[in-house]
Order: sequence, then C-alpha cells, then structure tokens
Amino acid sequence: MQNVDVAEIPVKALVFDTFGTVVNWRDSVIHELRDLGRRKGLDADWVAMADAWRAGYAPGMDTVRQGKRPWTSVDVLHRERLDVLLDQFQVQGLTEAEKDHLNRVWHRLDPWPDSVAGLRRLKSKYIISTFSNGSVPCLVNMAKHGGLPWDCVFSSDIVQHYKPDAEMYLGVARFLDLPTSQVMVVAAHNNDLRHARSHGLRTGYIHRPTEYGPNQSKDLRAEEDWDRIAKDIGDFASQMGV
Repeated sequence: MQNVDVAEIPVKALVFDTFGTVVNWRDSVIHELRDLGRRKGLDADWVAMADAWRAGYAPGMDTVRQGKRPWTSVDVLHRERLDVLLDQFQVQGLTEAEKDHLNRVWHRLDPWPDSVAGLRRLKSKYIISTFSNGSVPCLVNMAKHGGLPWDCVFSSDIVQHYKPDAEMYLGVARFLDLPTSQVMVVAAHNNDLRHARSHGLRTGYIHRPTEYGPNQSKDLRAEEDWDRIAKDIGDFASQMGV
C-alpha cells in the first residue's frame, strides 16, 4: 500500500484557538476595567489587574486537569480569580450583580481587526469552529458580540478536559467526524500547535505579537515549520486559497 503524504490530504475543517488568536482579550478586559473605574469612581492599576486575571487562567485549569477538583468551567474559574483580585487591588463597593457582569467580560471580548473578514472568507470553503478552553456560553456570547461567523462551537465543556489534554485535540476531530489529518488547529500559540501536531492534526500559526501587551516575551514568531504561517487571519485565508 502506497504511503500518503499528509500534506497532500485536503483540510476540511479549521478550528481556532479563540482567546488571543481571534479575539483581543487584553485590550478588551482593560477597557472594561477602566470603564468600571470611571463609572464607580474607583482607582486601581487596571492594566496590572487584567494581566493578573489572565495569569490565573492556566493555574485554575491545572487544578481540574490534575484531578484536584471535579470538572469546573472557565466561567467559574474566572469568577474565583476575580474575587481574589478585587480584594488584592482594593476594588470595593461592587454589588453581586456588578461582579457577575464584570466576570462576563470574557463573553464580550472584541475580535482583532482582521478576524471577522478573514473568518468569513474561510467559511466559504471550510468548516470553521472554535477550539477553546472557554465555556460554550462564553464562546457563543463572544460570537454574538463580535460577529464571529462560526459554523459550530467546540469547547472544553464538550469533552470536560482542558488543553493541552489529548481529549481536546482528538475530541475536536470526533466532534466533526473527520480524521485528524483533515482538521487544522489554528493558533497564535506555538505550544498549542505542538500538541496538535503530536496528535496528528494539521497546524496553522497566526502572528499575534502584542497579545500580552507591548512587552510580550513569548510566541513572537513561529517556532517550528507549521503547515501554514501567517501574519494575520486575512493572510492565512489567502494561503488557504480563499
């Protein structure tokens, strides 16, 4: 039986890391925190608070991944981290409703300028889906907020595992009823793509050198020979033939 070059197998589905690759979480969160401060007459280092909120993301998921607690959605993990940070940054006087609304800022993240138009182009030829640790409600609300034209939403909720667990990478192919060779993970994060490749999925890198702000120190370039390497989603769409 003749061996088939994986590179010659047509990709049918593009599944996108969402936080950082498709949406600009940092500027979105900073904007809402600053707006809250103006409305409530509060003063804090909102940039540092946004960064600290995101910094709690991976450790929170690790408690689930390591079996230290049962399955817990990112929405709950974000809220637990927020409660700590409100105390740490001395942000006082918020009602419970205001805290809940603030926590849902992660449902209202704005797309990068190239995201919506690029995704619409890709949708004309490929299945496009999220591939995210965000909750299903978070990803659906984010799509409504930003006009993201997903065909479907794949979330950690569906397999009750977080990246980089194998269940996420293999699960998205099962979710789409496709072999891994026909599913491409598209991400601004080299480590995400390393795990995707290790499980037989194709890889597309999107350059987002300011995801973590002006002093970003990781994911400044494609660190391996990914199947596609693009400066943004529009460039990626051109490379994918649309």
